Amino acid sequence: MNLSNKSRGVRLIKYLLMVCLLCYVVVYMPTPYIIYQPGSAEEVKPMITVKNGDESEAGTFMMTTVSASYANIALLAISSFNPNAEVDKKQSRLGNKSKEEYAAEQLYYMSDSQSSAVEAAYREAGVAYQIIPQYLFVFSIPEDSRNSDYFQPGDKILEVDKEPISDNLDLTTKLKNRKIGEIVTLKLERSGQVLEENVPLVSIRDNETNSTRAGFGIMIGTMQKVTANDQSKQVEFKNTNVGGPSAGLIFTMEIFNQLTPGDLTKGYRVAGTGTITVEGKVGPIGGVKHKIVAADREQAQLFFVPKDNYEEAKTKAEEIGTSMKLIPVSTLEEALKYMEQVHTTT
Repeated sequence: MNLSNKSRGVRLIKYLLMVCLLCYVVVYMPTPYIIYQPGSAEEVKPMITVKNGDESEAGTFMMTTVSASYANIALLAISSFNPNAEVDKKQSRLGNKSKEEYAAEQLYYMSDSQSSAVEAAYREAGVAYQIIPQYLFVFSIPEDSRNSDYFQPGDKILEVDKEPISDNLDLTTKLKNRKIGEIVTLKLERSGQVLEENVPLVSIRDNETNSTRAGFGIMIGTMQKVTANDQSKQVEFKNTNVGGPSAGLIFTMEIFNQLTPGDLTKGYRVAGTGTITVEGKVGPIGGVKHKIVAADREQAQLFFVPKDNYEEAKTKAEEIGTSMKLIPVSTLEEALKYMEQVHTTT
């Protein structure tokens, strides 16, 4: 190889290295930012099964979402040309949680929202029901936890020492007389697979009594199921692939519509957002301006918005020039009353 060829080869290698470095910086290098933008407006009817329910609907109820992307340089550059994109720091969303812990927490909130939606709909429709605890859900493992090797966010705790476990009270009772350092055999479900772990109990400080007790050193919550006393009115949810509690109001309206005679949609494309309590109170949510855009893109005609989010929603609706009507509500009763009084669309 002569010097000219060797020089060209060196330049080629440098060029390839620069291209690889540029690709890494633009595409793969993490940044401390998250990009929020309009997500989807999806029909909730396919997500819900009401046994023997009245499924006839001329219109539809739609939940709305916000798309959140962990930003690279390329996405940040593209978002600067998108009037509906909003850039924020990861810290404001995640706090001290990892991505995995945040995702598990959102799944927990969604499950809790679904339970509240079923309860609120049952109460409004006069259906007797009961709450059945099902399993414990792991949504956070503190960094200083000595048991971090045994758990992952999203784990289900099914059994403790071969005995089924259903809620926090049940767990407290089972561990009441156990000592710190003792080994406990747990049956876990992780990503659909059943695992068995021998976990040592660690010291946990009780915030109420300021005393210490034996525990796992993780953050857990109880997953529950709302069961109708009359099984012919049982409600089940399919996998929504969406986290968070903000679909509570729309879930409740769809469930109530199927539990009761008639068609509450009146032929309208109805979108909305808002948390729901078992008493039917509608709470504020985040990202409403993005949800307004998502609903408008799916040609929603009506949009139910929590009263505390109304001004922000109204500003965005005026900005994009939508003909969609915004209905501010603070209770489920207000939302149902509006749909009952609205004229049927033709």
